[in-house]
Amino acid sequence: MDDLNKTLDRALTLTRKCRHKKTNVLRHVLTITTAADFRKVSGLLDSSLADIKWALSIFSQDSDNGTIELSLPNIAANDPILAMVWPYIAAVHMGRAEGAKELASLTRGNDRNKKIIADEKGIPPLLKLLKESKNLDAQMAAARALCNLADDLDCARLISKALGVQIVAKALSEAPMSVQVELVELVSRMSETDVEAQEEFGKENVTRPLVALLGMDVNIEEFKDTNSRNTANSIHSLVLINKEMEKTYVGGKGSGTSFDGSGHLDHNKKEKERDSESPEVRSRLKASCATALWKLARGSLSNSTKITETKALLVLAKIIEKERGDLQFNSLLAVMELASVAENNSDLKRAAFKPTSPAAKAIFDQLLRVINEGTGVILVVPAIKAIGCLAKMFPAKETRIITPLVTQLSHRNPEVSAEAAEALSKFICEDNFNRVENSKVIIESNGVPMLMSLFRNKDRGNLHLPELVLLCNLAINVGNSKILEKARALSVLEGMARQAAAHNPDLRDLFAKAIHQLMLYQPAAHQIHRHP
Repeated sequence: MDDLNKTLDRALTLTRKCRHKKTNVLRHVLTITTAADFRKVSGLLDSSLADIKWALSIFSQDSDNGTIELSLPNIAANDPILAMVWPYIAAVHMGRAEGAKELASLTRGNDRNKKIIADEKGIPPLLKLLKESKNLDAQMAAARALCNLADDLDCARLISKALGVQIVAKALSEAPMSVQVELVELVSRMSETDVEAQEEFGKENVTRPLVALLGMDVNIEEFKDTNSRNTANSIHSLVLINKEMEKTYVGGKGSGTSFDGSGHLDHNKKEKERDSESPEVRSRLKASCATALWKLARGSLSNSTKITETKALLVLAKIIEKERGDLQFNSLLAVMELASVAENNSDLKRAAFKPTSPAAKAIFDQLLRVINEGTGVILVVPAIKAIGCLAKMFPAKETRIITPLVTQLSHRNPEVSAEAAEALSKFICEDNFNRVENSKVIIESNGVPMLMSLFRNKDRGNLHLPELVLLCNLAINVGNSKILEKARALSVLEGMARQAAAHNPDLRDLFAKAIHQLMLYQPAAHQIHRHP
């Protein structure tokens, strides 16, 4: 329209020149008009007229045949992609699923197309289609297109600005299950891309329906423990989960706008439709929910608190125990992220991961099972990391927790052994009250020989930083240990500390303190090292 206005202004200026009376020679010269000017303006008018006809044809296309006809107007000659984007956005405005599907296709892995669609105001009609359409295909296509757009920060913020977070949060509890899959993936994508969107989703309490959907197939009766003093609290928490699941299941299948005369959804009908959904869709939805919880929890204290307040840990523990594949892995990552946030917040740590609580006990049991079974690096690493983040929560000499970590020091995969060393360091670092007792457990569990064998393994590199930090903490806490003296820990530290300190100056004091402690308690070893 801007180009059309410019052309019309130019034509108007030309006609005004022609109507002026030539009162003198100078005015005649200044207002002279050539035939070429007329031909140029005429050509511009013809081109603009063709563009307007093309634009009008977009809105008059027949939607019954399910296709969107494309042609290249003059206005899009310099950027042909516009000739595709405009008709598709127009189709979305008219509520057509085909337009959303085509936009989803254009945005798949193409950053430039995402920018163009955002610049051409394609996001608001997609959100409107998602919110108002009763067509299942249209809702799915709109959610998928938005999901593809959301991995671009600018697009994610435009979605939020257009009230996309609120629309998605509301639709998540009302949409059919196949649409819920796309919506949950949109939550994950936006939370990963934009921190502000991550926090907004938390404010909209999107965590509750996510936990409910994740636990749709969890048998909560298995959590009841009649011999526990905390049984009443545990059952109360599970009742709350049941209520949330019921509210979410109401929208498990069918149109989100189908209400009965009293204003309530037909619960029985929804239940039947939900139960008839294919196992593939159910499995994908649960895996997506676990991923969304992981992304929402990452680095967010408020979201992590909201998640643990739903008693999601009980559901995650049961899934880690029973499920396999992406669902189990994503659930482990969610637990790892919750533990990582709790590591730096005492209130969350005490509220969610108190070892005597049913939820925390269930989680710890499953993390230890994964570590002990060693079913795969991809599972063991997040399990070890989660345990390490919560090291301060365990009582002194907790052999059930520490010994499996010590065993992983001998794991053939360097990532696992390094992660185990890092986790063990958190059990015996300076700010852990039980560091001395935990250090003794590591030594009693044959940890020192395993640690020394890592230093001798050239395939694992020369620096061995996590292992060095662990050895330093052992030396500081139990420097008088005969096992450390026999393993020539002082010799190892003096030989490797200089190089490690050069790469990590902030650890220089730790290395110096460890060496001093060993020299204090093991002077003989120091003399042997100095004078072989």
